[in-house]
Amino acid sequence: MRTRLVLLSARLLDPGTGAFLPETALAVSDDGRIGALGDDREIRALAGPGTTVVDLKGAVVTPGLVDGHVHPVTGAELTHGLDLSYCADLDDVREALAREVRTLDRGAWLFGWGLDPNVFGDRPVGIAPFDTVLDGVPAFLLLFDAHSALASRRALELAGVDGPRTFAQASAEVVCDADGRPTGLLQEDAACELVERVAPRPTREESRERLAAALRAMAASGLTGGHAMDANGDSLALYGELDAAGELPLRLRVAPWCQPGTDADGVRALIAQQGTGGALWRVAGVKLFMDGTIDNGTAWLERPDCHGESTHAFWPDPDAYTRIVGELHRAGVPTATHAIGDAAVRHVLDSVEKARATGGTEVRHRVEHIETVPDDTLRRFADLGVLASMQPTHCCDFTRADHTDNWSRRLGEERASRAWRCRDLVDAGATVLLGSDWPIAPFPPLGVMAGAGHRRPSRDLGQAPHLPEQALTALEALRGMTTAPAYAAGEEHEAGRLALGYRADLTALAADPLTTPPTELPDVPVRLTAVGGRVTYRASSV
Repeated sequence: MRTRLVLLSARLLDPGTGAFLPETALAVSDDGRIGALGDDREIRALAGPGTTVVDLKGAVVTPGLVDGHVHPVTGAELTHGLDLSYCADLDDVREALAREVRTLDRGAWLFGWGLDPNVFGDRPVGIAPFDTVLDGVPAFLLLFDAHSALASRRALELAGVDGPRTFAQASAEVVCDADGRPTGLLQEDAACELVERVAPRPTREESRERLAAALRAMAASGLTGGHAMDANGDSLALYGELDAAGELPLRLRVAPWCQPGTDADGVRALIAQQGTGGALWRVAGVKLFMDGTIDNGTAWLERPDCHGESTHAFWPDPDAYTRIVGELHRAGVPTATHAIGDAAVRHVLDSVEKARATGGTEVRHRVEHIETVPDDTLRRFADLGVLASMQPTHCCDFTRADHTDNWSRRLGEERASRAWRCRDLVDAGATVLLGSDWPIAPFPPLGVMAGAGHRRPSRDLGQAPHLPEQALTALEALRGMTTAPAYAAGEEHEAGRLALGYRADLTALAADPLTTPPTELPDVPVRLTAVGGRVTYRASSV
């Protein structure tokens, strides 16, 4: 068999053991798998006329880093607007909006993203602080959680939104004041769509190029794959187009959504869709939601937050969710459920337990986010074989060690002290996989792994860590982006390790991620990434 790629002068790091392999080089066969391991002389001899040969000059090679929870299409679209994530207070937001307004043509829309509710301090989240700067401007400002948005007065007018609405999504809401007038705050997708559907949309070609650019940037950051949690709209078609054109630089596992109100035909369609895809992407699993977010009061908590909110499930009838999980389980379809609050996580685990009682115990279900859970929940993840999908940078960048942030204040001290229990879940025997949830947080995987270790705000690493006792070791963080996502996908026998016959999805780094201090890890240069032995990024230095 021909050799596709040869990597020389490498330090080959095995996340299974945390040690370097004795070999210094590897060869990738034309089938995209690791065909040989050996010393430089042995492996160089396998190169043919069409082989790509790279001298890595001592770079560390790991199995390809995989983001366990990412929204490529949605992120590519949302991050095209004004980045408000750096704004620390209302004045910062007003200044950013004013600068953007000056660049707009008359009647043009302003799109923003990444707005942190902490900028409002003790004031209610609403559009009022920006009314003057957005006077007459249709604007849609997505909050950082992507579960809520602010619409300007003009945007609400164009959408015909002048009062409360009722939605199938139980936690969706057009937030109104005491007189029934919209405050501009829209909770959850169903409410946001009221305004989004009247706003201008990118062309198909614009969407395709934005996605391609985002995926190229992900490859350059060291990612070789992602568990994509968006299959809405044109997502699957866009993945297919890029794949067919040879422009898909990541291996994607895509989970289409199942929303409240999905009937029997809808569930059968989701089951039938499984396994479809192309060379580098496929539909695998189903994404569901059990609640919203703590920051906007739409999580499902066992006790209300400080505002008396976060008391309801996303599904008006939680038992309907349980029935659908059971049906998907019996069909062998793994589920990934967004569950942030303690009541939501508990209901997902209860539902999986009921489904497993009917058989098919090898189906690997997941819970996404798991921001606060009580002690009696931890062991159930391992007991039920449910994977814990965590995003440590959310804890780093959206909460504070002193619990003065919006998330912590809403929960109160007791529950805020159970934030992102990565360490406790690992110690309880759960498989913890890591991801970014981009565009909610940045996608570079070294930043995600670093956050799992330092638990400090990425913009100010001098601040105190939030619950440092919940930190992961460097090896656990590496496994969270290599062996854990492979296991979650049922691919642990062909992915996530550097071994003969395994897929040659590879990430090469300038330094050892296991000995680099977590606060320095995000700055380690990526030397090369390859998917199936095809180079998707190569630094100029190699």
